[in-house]
Amino acid sequence: MPKALSKLDNIYHPLFEKHKVQVQVKRDDLMHGIISGNKWRKLKYNLKQLKTKQYQGAITFGGSYSNHIHAFAYACKQADIPCIGIIRGEERYASNFTLAWARHWGMQCHFVDRKTYRRRFETEFLSELSRQYPQHFIIPEGGSNALAIPGVAEVITELNKQTVFDTLITPVGSGGTLAGLISGDSVANEQQHKILGVAVLKQAEYLMDEIKNLLTPQGLTHADWHLLTKYHRGGYAKFSQADAERLIAFNQQTGIIFEPVYSGKMILALLDLLEQGYFKAHERIVLLHTGGLQGLGGMIEQAKLNEKDWPIPPKAPA
Repeated sequence: MPKALSKLDNIYHPLFEKHKVQVQVKRDDLMHGIISGNKWRKLKYNLKQLKTKQYQGAITFGGSYSNHIHAFAYACKQADIPCIGIIRGEERYASNFTLAWARHWGMQCHFVDRKTYRRRFETEFLSELSRQYPQHFIIPEGGSNALAIPGVAEVITELNKQTVFDTLITPVGSGGTLAGLISGDSVANEQQHKILGVAVLKQAEYLMDEIKNLLTPQGLTHADWHLLTKYHRGGYAKFSQADAERLIAFNQQTGIIFEPVYSGKMILALLDLLEQGYFKAHERIVLLHTGGLQGLGGMIEQAKLNEKDWPIPPKAPA
């Protein structure tokens, strides 16, 4: 099981010294060898719901290299819960790095085209799934639902015990992690922190509504949160060779691995923002490392990364 409290590391870089900021990393990537980072936090209460209500199984959604699919398959295996993954992509991806593990842990992978996958939020489509798979609990893409919020909010509770900080930064894919952090900070603190989300996909402005919808049922207010949508490096899972080289250098400088799809885009945004003078002198910044290092296996498999520069995750047994 994941550790109850992820550690906090101080990190150093010439730009931090130049701009007189203090930077720490909340190491959620170390919480568990497989269900790392925000995936564990978002699934924590979803899994409790699954066990409490005695569902016959669970269904979720993701791409063919999805961190969520990978973590969800393992979590369901450990909890002895049958699971189905609705996968965007063709069946030829079934043996790729990520899905080979998901299938190894017992996930049934059902492949759909992009047009069908876009229906994953539609009430009619979800009702069809419920009729096809009665007594199955449906968890949205990325695990971002109301049950994810309290799990992620616990990051704030932990940080308040570990350090004093001004700004918390996280990568953002589906919006659940940012919503959870906002929720936790709204409840925990009279003097709220600045919370920044770095969107990792293009045209992510729609996530503002997704985040607000996750927060609305709680009736919470938080004035100082922002979704930064200009640091996606070309779109989801896209990055340039120059981006990869900057990230490799940063990883070597700090001794922490940040992959280029999620946490790495947060790092590159941080470096860009520093150069733009975004942060005040002596600002105390915490970066949330949301894990996702299994994704390196798929990027190396697709030749998007050179394996000599990155740790290679183990492959699923044949």
